[in-house]
Formats: sequence, C-alpha cells, structure tokens
Amino acid sequence: MPRKAVVTGMKRILVVDDDQHIGNLLEEALRAEGYGVSRAYSGTEAQLLLEREKPDLVLLDLMLPGLSGEALLPRLSGIPVIVVSAKAGVDDKVKLLLGGAADYVTKPFSPSELVARVDAVYRRVAQFSQAAEPNFSEELRSGAFALNLRNRSFTKNGRPIELTQVEFQIMEYFISNAGKALKRIDILKHVWGSGYVGEEKIVDVNIRRLRMKIEDEASSPRHIVTVWGVGYRWDQ
Repeated sequence: MPRKAVVTGMKRILVVDDDQHIGNLLEEALRAEGYGVSRAYSGTEAQLLLEREKPDLVLLDLMLPGLSGEALLPRLSGIPVIVVSAKAGVDDKVKLLLGGAADYVTKPFSPSELVARVDAVYRRVAQFSQAAEPNFSEELRSGAFALNLRNRSFTKNGRPIELTQVEFQIMEYFISNAGKALKRIDILKHVWGSGYVGEEKIVDVNIRRLRMKIEDEASSPRHIVTVWGVGYRWDQ
C-alpha cells in the first residue's frame, strides 16, 4: 500500500495505523489544519521510514502487524508521540505514558479532540525551541538541583538526569514556584495548555515518573510532595 508524501514546509506528522479508514480520518483532519502527513501501516514500515526522515510528531497505534506499537515506542526517542489506541484501561495508559508517550488518545475519538492534542504537543515543542535563541541563557537552582533552560539539561549534585519535554516543563514550573502548593489543574494548564481536553491523571503519571528519576526513595518523596486535596509542592 503506497505511503502518502510529506508536504514540504509544513509540520510533519507520521501516522502509524494499519486501519486504512482511521488513517484516512486522521490524515484528513490534520491536513485540514495545515499539517503535512506521512503514513505507515505497520511498525516495521514506520521504522524503515524513520531511517530516511524524521517527522515532527508521531501518531502511533499499538496493535500493528509486525513490530507492535509498544515495541516501536522506545525507538522513537526525541520525537513526540501521541498513542492512538482502542486500549482504554488506566494501566495501559500509565504504562505508555511512563514509556515516553507525550499523550494518549482512546479510540473512538473526535477528530477535533485529536487535533487539539496535536496542537498542544506542538505548543510544548515551540516553548523548547526558545532555548535555541543565542541570547537565551538562564539556569534555575534549587538545593542540589539545577535546571538549565538554554540547553534543556537537568542535574542533581552535578549528575545529569534525562527528562522528557513534559518532565522538564513540570520541573521548571515546580522550581519556579518552590514551596507553593500547586493544583493539578494549574500544572495541567501550564504544561499541556488551557485547551487540553484530556484527563488530569496525566499529571499524576508524570509526577510518578519524575519521582522515580529524582528522588532517593520514590515511595517516600522529599522533593515532590503530595499536598492532599490540592496537588503537589516542590521542596528543595
């Protein structure tokens, strides 16, 4: 089955889904909003395509012939991925988000919701691109932690810790508001944007992942503290 060509000059999205009807629906909605779209119908085909070109974002189904979506996801490091799947269980969503997905959309979906999710991810990427400005240089420090906003690095006692784009933005928000109780909805709006239409639970999933990376004991966090009935607080 032939792939659709990427439209030069547009933000490029790779749609990986073996269901031609759903793929057509995604492509139509995205092209209507000005995005360029490439198509792959299996994980193996997507992997071959990615060796030749790098999209700006991937929409990834999980139940694919050949290489599955779950197996492909870890190989998409550095590319924002939105999982689009019929798997609706909370455990499935948590697993994929912990595995590096930027977002998770459950089938069946509204095309307008899907486009809103894509737009939200691109807004986060645009915020990252500000660090490329030559006159941009700033570092946030909090105790043993240092967050460099120019090269997007994060360290603890000088030891680098790799963060996803979402995790980096959460840490920036935390350190900039150290000692303050932050509501989940405020974290959601700051990181995912006010137009985000997903679940607040995505905040909790990313907090869990952050604790695993930065806390000495993730089960007894000293820095990312739960404020019951409110949200979270950063303590240095």
